[in-house]
Parts: sequence; structure tokens; C-alpha cells
Amino acid sequence: MNIHEKYIKRCIELAKNGLGATYPNPMVGSVIVLNDTIIGEGWHRKSGESHAEVNAINSVKDKALLKNATIYVNLEPCSHYGKTPPCANLIVEEGIKNVVIGSIDSNSKVSGKGVEHLKKHGCNVIVGVLENECKNLNRRFFTFHTKKRPFIILKWAETANGFFDKLRNEATENVPNWISNQYSQQLVHKMRAENEAVLVGTRTALNDNPSLNVRNWGGKNPVRVVIDRTLKIPLNCNLFKGSSKIIVFTEENPKKRIDKHVFFEKIDFSEDIPNQICDVLYTHEIQSVIIEGGAKTLQSFINKNLWDEAFVFMGDVIFKDGLKSPKLEKVPTEIKKISTDTLKVYNNE
Repeated sequence: MNIHEKYIKRCIELAKNGLGATYPNPMVGSVIVLNDTIIGEGWHRKSGESHAEVNAINSVKDKALLKNATIYVNLEPCSHYGKTPPCANLIVEEGIKNVVIGSIDSNSKVSGKGVEHLKKHGCNVIVGVLENECKNLNRRFFTFHTKKRPFIILKWAETANGFFDKLRNEATENVPNWISNQYSQQLVHKMRAENEAVLVGTRTALNDNPSLNVRNWGGKNPVRVVIDRTLKIPLNCNLFKGSSKIIVFTEENPKKRIDKHVFFEKIDFSEDIPNQICDVLYTHEIQSVIIEGGAKTLQSFINKNLWDEAFVFMGDVIFKDGLKSPKLEKVPTEIKKISTDTLKVYNNE
């Protein structure tokens, strides 16, 4: 590992502190180095607050050192005015002549303009250090800006003999048939806190009455998304409680808006539902979504090859009969134990 890789790796470590808090901005860390010694560092903590480069520069006690220092950042410094001034401008103003960047920003508002500004003002700029690692860190951000859709995560639990749920009927109590253990359930809540939205279908909403929040983890509750073709989900269910944003996909025209945080989106259920959902979520600027069920909804995204990661939790329970789990014809990239559960992780690359 060379010296530039060493400090870009540190930028990535710092950037991860902002996971789940920076949307719609990417996760960014920055390190300022003089004579192979870190003299300042920072990361972007929250959307609307100072960017990583600003926090790193502000952490340097003796600003006179900056003119001989090198600033490292895992993503190209911004060059436009948003909620905060451009970081590329600040780097120039502070007299920092050496800039090392992990990857170019895919947002069209930046995308090379930051590097251009730095070079135009006499900075020595190196781009592409640990580029793959930097892009993987912000895979949600890059997917949103390059593919014009959210980063899609599939998640479900299945029994040791391949069932997704027990068979239900109208008289069945609307509570979950838990398959995974408490540690896996907590991990799912952590995943929710790290992503912008979570989506379920009508049957899951009716059968399980989920809250789709992060009650077993810290962080912000995700946007709740539900497919409800004929608007049969009662308004007193857990999905509609709280103030987090809700998006309902339907073919009906709702008579009135339930509340200001509930959005009804009409789609054509005779057409390609997964891609329509992605198009609408993109207009809502949702960068990532976890699809948690049901089996039919999950399989529809699998059949369209419209997913990026999948997390399949296999519990040690057995159902004699039930609803079969979705079929994912992929080899897991990682398999690990979570107490009594087995977690299989898949990447769709």
C-alpha cells in the first residue's frame, strides 16, 4: 500500500461515520497530511451541514501549514453552490496545492468540474486512488445518479426447508410468523437505518401489520413504501402511524389525502410494476430501498433482474407447509452465522 492509498483508506473509514445520515449527499471523508503526518481530518456528518473538506480544514490548528500540505478526499470536491459553498473553492482559497481524490463524483452538478476548478487554479491533482473501494462505499449514490433509480436491496427470511411464511387465511391473526432470531432482526433494523426506504406488498402489510421502523436500532426511520393496488390496507394499521414519509403505489384515485406525509402514486398494474416503482422512487429522490416482502413482490424484482444486493436469513425453524421462498439463481458472495441463523449475502454485478 502506497502513501496515497494509506490516506484514502483513512478517508473511507471516516466517511462511513455518516452512513444513513448524509442523504441525498454521498458519504465523504477527508484527511490533511504534512510530512506523512495527519494534521487534520473530518467527514460529512449530515446533509445541510459542512462537508468533509471543510471539517478537515477547520480541524487544522495552524492554517499556515496548509500551503505545504496534501488534502485527501474519497470523492471529488464539489464545485457548485448547494446548501453549502463549493469545497473546491475553499481548497484553492486556503492555498492547498496538492489534492488526492479517490473517485470522480457522478452527480452531473459536479462530475469533473471540481477537478477542473482545482487544476485551473494551480493545484496538483491525483484522481483514482482506491477508486473501486471509493465507489463501493457510495454505491447507493452512484447507482442513483448513473442508473437513474434507487439502489435496490432484497431481504427476506426463510425456514431451513425453504418456506417464506405459513399459509394464511382471513381468520389468521395479523402478526408475523418469525423465522429469524432476535440478532438477525436487529441487523435488519440497522439496515433500515442505513438506507432511505423500505418496501412491502399488500399481503405483507395485511398479514404482518409491520411498522417498518428502526425501533431495535438507532437512527432515522426510513421512508415507508407499500404496494396497495386497490387501497385495501386499513388506515389504522402500523404502516400509517408516525410522521415518516409514506409512498403508496395504487391504481385507485384516493378520495382525499390522509396526511401531508402520505403520497399516493398511481401506476399501471398491467405493465412493468418494478420499473414503474423505481421510476417513481427516483422522482422522490430515494437513493436506496430495501424490499422486505412479500415473496411475490421480491420475485417480481428478481425476475426483472432489478436488484443490487440481497440478504437471505435462514432460520433453524421448520414449517410443515407454507409459502415457498423467492428463487434467486445466484451464488452467495458471503455466508455467515448469526447465532442460530445463517445469512447469505448476494451481489448482482
